[in-house]
Amino acid sequence: MAKHNIAGGRGHKARIPAELPVLPLKNIVVFPYIVAPLVISQEEHAKLVDEALVGGKIVGLFLQRDPKIEQKDDVYDVGTAGQIIKMLRFPDGSVRFLVQGVARIKIKKFVRKKPYFIAKVERVKETSESSIELEALVRNVLQQFGKVVDLAPYLQDEMQVSAMNIEEPSKLADLIASNLNMPVEQKQDILGTADVKERLLKLTSYVNRELNILELGSQIQRRAASEMGRDQKEYFLREQLKAIQKELGETDQRTEEIEEFRKKITAARMPAEALEAARKEMDRLSRISPAAAEYTVARTYLDCLVSLPWSKETVDNLDIPTAKEVLDEDHYDLEKVKERILEYLAVRKLKSEMKGPILCFVGPPGVGKTSLGRSIARALGRKFIRISLGGMRDEAEIRGHRRTYVGSLPGRIVQGIRRAGSKNPIFMLDEIDKIGQDFRGDPAAALLEVLDPEQNNSFSDHYLEVPFDLSRVMFITTANILDPIPSVLRDRMEVIELPGYTDEEKLHIAKKYLVPREREEHGLRKDQIQFQDEALREIISRYTIEAGLRNLDREIATIYRKVAKRVTEGEQGSITIVADNLIDYLGPVKFFREMATDEPKVGVVPSLAWTQAGGVIMFVEATKMPGRKGFTLTGQLGSVMKESAQAALSYVRASAKKLNIEENFFNKLDIHVHVPAGAIPKDGPSAGITIATALVSLLTDTPVKPRLSMTGEITLRGEVLPIGGVKQKTLAAHRAGIEEVIMPKKNEKDLVEVPQEVKKKLKFVFVETVDEVFREAFRGALTKASKAKKVTKSK
Repeated sequence: MAKHNIAGGRGHKARIPAELPVLPLKNIVVFPYIVAPLVISQEEHAKLVDEALVGGKIVGLFLQRDPKIEQKDDVYDVGTAGQIIKMLRFPDGSVRFLVQGVARIKIKKFVRKKPYFIAKVERVKETSESSIELEALVRNVLQQFGKVVDLAPYLQDEMQVSAMNIEEPSKLADLIASNLNMPVEQKQDILGTADVKERLLKLTSYVNRELNILELGSQIQRRAASEMGRDQKEYFLREQLKAIQKELGETDQRTEEIEEFRKKITAARMPAEALEAARKEMDRLSRISPAAAEYTVARTYLDCLVSLPWSKETVDNLDIPTAKEVLDEDHYDLEKVKERILEYLAVRKLKSEMKGPILCFVGPPGVGKTSLGRSIARALGRKFIRISLGGMRDEAEIRGHRRTYVGSLPGRIVQGIRRAGSKNPIFMLDEIDKIGQDFRGDPAAALLEVLDPEQNNSFSDHYLEVPFDLSRVMFITTANILDPIPSVLRDRMEVIELPGYTDEEKLHIAKKYLVPREREEHGLRKDQIQFQDEALREIISRYTIEAGLRNLDREIATIYRKVAKRVTEGEQGSITIVADNLIDYLGPVKFFREMATDEPKVGVVPSLAWTQAGGVIMFVEATKMPGRKGFTLTGQLGSVMKESAQAALSYVRASAKKLNIEENFFNKLDIHVHVPAGAIPKDGPSAGITIATALVSLLTDTPVKPRLSMTGEITLRGEVLPIGGVKQKTLAAHRAGIEEVIMPKKNEKDLVEVPQEVKKKLKFVFVETVDEVFREAFRGALTKASKAKKVTKSK
């Protein structure tokens, strides 16, 4: 606490100007005749102090009502006129100065606000009449204040002498109030009381309260010192006893260790079965010689048992708005996952005894599956444990090794619970789709018990040999694809798909999360580098091709490294990253996206596809040459896609007459279907109607409508079956400049996931048969072509 000293008696004669600059004070009250140190950091206040010090001016010192509010005129009416004695400036911009109180003043009104507040003030007239009661109040305050000085460590003994030497009751009250440890509101109350007798009455109350607090604190300190003395005495006696036992050769560390284990077993509050096993093992330990090999095995087992959180668990944060705020703060979008967690919290709020859900996040790399687990743990207020299952081939990694083996340990599930120190953590099993198996067993089979809410309340680890309750644990697994996960294991999990981010979502995430994070990690300031939105869009579309964000993050980090190098070499000013100068930082463009054209070609039809990196547009090309029933498929097509091409060709041949195509055309031609780019593997049935349309376009010499694309599976009967990845394919069509999309009728319901702004810019045509596809794709051009052929034949 700052020491306030009584100043000389020149306050009575000092003339107070009618207008004074106002200096608002936070958490400190300056009294008349008192010298007090002050600190300010605002520039306008520093200017006020400078001018006052140079001109020898008096300033008005007033306490702010609420220090958190930056309204400088929100001050108490009564304050102190003060004169600045000395000032020091510090490198951090703050100003420290000494001020001497002159007199009580009161604000009449503010007359100016800039560059600092100036107000009309008047001196507060104090009322004081000599009386026996006033003298009694003075003596009582002095006596009580003397006791406070004796007990308070923040007051020096000289303070009592200073108080006794003051003759005026008004100055005495101000001195005591300024040095007493009490809230600033109470000090302001003393300052605002003009009647000296009333001021001393209030001060007596405050001094008595402080004295009571100090006396109580002193009693507590004496009691604590007494207890500590007993503890120290007991410690010294025990140390002496140990020394005597050591001299007599009676030291028994094993007995001490066993006694310590007994205490830990009691404190662990184990269930009955585990408690029985622990006591049995402890009895066995007491009969084994410490030199025996089994002693270490038994001791390690007991140590594992007592360190498990059998009854310890964290308290869930059931405040749903707060949990939602945490989830939104850490991750953009991912609404399905967030909604599922909030639903769990809502049910948990209604029913406390609820089993933890088993969730499986499925999505391409870099979409935030693992970090989402940490965010969920933060939102719920739980501990977070993560283990990677990628490449795991030994069942014992999950269930542990039996104690008959040398160096046996519990499984990674029990080890994770032990590290968490809580029986209800968020437990993430990463890369569950990459578990292997060999002669040592199948870890996926061992996970069946762990991830089954009906069984995991009594999970049995081979090392523990006693059941442990995992039903309070929230297990979250992650996978890139579902296919490698055994169906019985998949059935135990609630699958939530994270399909990846659109370009606009990536732009939002980059601006809100990636750019600020990389800027901080590279030690740069916001005024040193700026990213334009078009530059970020260019990085997303031309330098990365992914559903997640990892490569985007790497490219942004690359730019920051190069900017950091330029800054350290002495470059000044702000550097703006625009689309045109990306080549200077990231080199030539790495990826080119297929775009729709206004001049469609015969035998070429745009198709929509879905990849791990999101939706893409690809062109199906068909060409013909003289030959006999040759049908070539290239472009690294998978078996399913090849079968779709065969089905499309068969349908076209069967419907040749209806399509005004020569019925025996295949006897005279070889047909080649190619899907660029040839280096990328492609598979799936969704290009069926596109291949059929490309064949019809080729054989009728009719191009499809410009800026049209399609997706759908074809059957030999000419039906169009539904496909997957509608959202990703639709977004790809929008990016590529497509204006019309043909898709199966049964996929109309899936458009609910497509952003509204994208749906407004696309025309959707829903079809049930291939004939509808042809009618829409060629828009009557086939009929005109057939009539032209008939005219040619008649001639």
